[in-house]
Amino acid sequence: MTGDAVLPELAAACPAARLATGADAVAGVVPRYAAAPASVGQASALLRAAGRHELSVVARGSGSRLDWGAPPRRCDLVVDTSRLDQVLEHAAGDLVARVQAGVSLHQLGELLAGAGQQLALDGIPGGNGQRPAGTIGGTLATGMAGPRRLRYGTPRDLVIGITVVRADGTVASSGGKVVKNVAGYDLGKLFAGSYGTLGLIAEAVFRLHPLPAVASYTTVDTVGDGARTSAGAPDWWGRIEATGGPGTLVRVAFWAAALPRVLAAIDTAAEAVTADPQVAGSAASGVLYAALPASTDPAAAAGFVTGLRAALARGDADGRPASAPVPDSPPVLASAVVVHAPPPVAALVDLWGPVPGLSLMRAVKDQFDPGHRMAPGRFAGGI
Repeated sequence: MTGDAVLPELAAACPAARLATGADAVAGVVPRYAAAPASVGQASALLRAAGRHELSVVARGSGSRLDWGAPPRRCDLVVDTSRLDQVLEHAAGDLVARVQAGVSLHQLGELLAGAGQQLALDGIPGGNGQRPAGTIGGTLATGMAGPRRLRYGTPRDLVIGITVVRADGTVASSGGKVVKNVAGYDLGKLFAGSYGTLGLIAEAVFRLHPLPAVASYTTVDTVGDGARTSAGAPDWWGRIEATGGPGTLVRVAFWAAALPRVLAAIDTAAEAVTADPQVAGSAASGVLYAALPASTDPAAAAGFVTGLRAALARGDADGRPASAPVPDSPPVLASAVVVHAPPPVAALVDLWGPVPGLSLMRAVKDQFDPGHRMAPGRFAGGI
């Protein structure tokens, strides 16, 4: 069908449907249409209409992490969640909040702080005083968490219920205060970190925490004045990307006891290609980010990723004690995933690298999105 024939049908489902522009591009891929549903009902009708015309769909929140992950193989329709911006319920006595996917972290943080509570993800006002970018849906879809993940966990640990819209428009819910469930699946944990490849996140229910009466930050400068304590977060708190703009960003996950070995592996891989990554993250949780500036030669950036993965595959990050039992098969001790890379770097390296359990992940994808129309190609293994 022509664009003129499809757009009226999309607009009948969601009045805020339009032809897309270059500003709607996802990792360089320009869609044909864009739409911003204002309710779960509109989102459901929109995806049903998209399904009738076999349109591929990519969800967008604030767009702050839209260039993470691989570019989609196809992108016919971008679904903007910015109008799904309501805090539906805040049960302060139960330390629970139910919110729509387009609610910003800043908006939610201010509301909860008024009741002395917080969604304990880094950057929310009351947690460290910074104004964060991002929305609830985007934070869940990327699974992003900062330095406080050691204490409070990640989005998948804090979400206790979720409402999603599947590729065919079916609305499904799991956990929290909902009644209808999808038997056999914890949707919140499945959708956290799925990069929108299983369906559209519409609502989420979160477990909250009290705001501390007093918070302080201690910074240790190993080449300066030693330890300093302040009431506010340092400027670099939660920052993981390189100074000077988005470059190549590698997330390294490992057993926390292996931290010295992982840092050594990062240094060795960087020295081999004459690179100088900035390293940040939550060391005690076993998650670091190594960031190379955008000015890094693409071949050097790809060589850094390849060298680091080779070191991890050799077991250089094995921090298990000698008394640890011998497993039946080689354990996954560490991984290095490129969450963002400029196109010249992305063309030289597999962003996701080796992925254990990929066949199971593909089976889940087939179950939730049989036509492979939700953000196709964005996730590991081309999912």
